[in-house]
Amino acid sequence: MNILGIAGWKNSGKTTLISSLITELTSRSIRVSTLKHAHHDFDIDQPGTDSYKHRKAGAKEVLIVSSRRWALIHQESENSRPDFTTMLGKLEDAELVLVEGFKSLSFPKLEIRREDSSGPDLAPDDKDIIAIVSDRPVPEQNLPAFDLDDINGIAEFVVNTFDLHS
Repeated sequence: MNILGIAGWKNSGKTTLISSLITELTSRSIRVSTLKHAHHDFDIDQPGTDSYKHRKAGAKEVLIVSSRRWALIHQESENSRPDFTTMLGKLEDAELVLVEGFKSLSFPKLEIRREDSSGPDLAPDDKDIIAIVSDRPVPEQNLPAFDLDDINGIAEFVVNTFDLHS
């Protein structure tokens, strides 16, 4: 399983870039999954739904199934934290996993930069960054750089980097 992180500061466009890459890569018949870190609690089911009631009643796992999709809600204890490798193991049949978040872990990453970025550039201190995607000039000469709107070029770089040719 190939893993590619999309790293950047808040509101840098990580989700937009990932969504565009998913569209482009899947159009090339590449099986893509994603792993997204949330910095807060979240619910995929809402108060009043049966699955919400099951979980609130104490079910450790709730599996919701329809004719077209399914979702497994797993409740961790207060003192436990899901492990990145364990979470990757939950994904199946992907040629590429795009990861949003987990930027402190070691795996290949694209850094996304914006002119109005809220933090410093990551590449100088993160040796796992393999290319930069930006809406401004990139001073690093040792890394490939792509314009934020060059989705085809970025996708081609990813395909070649991970040898994902159909």
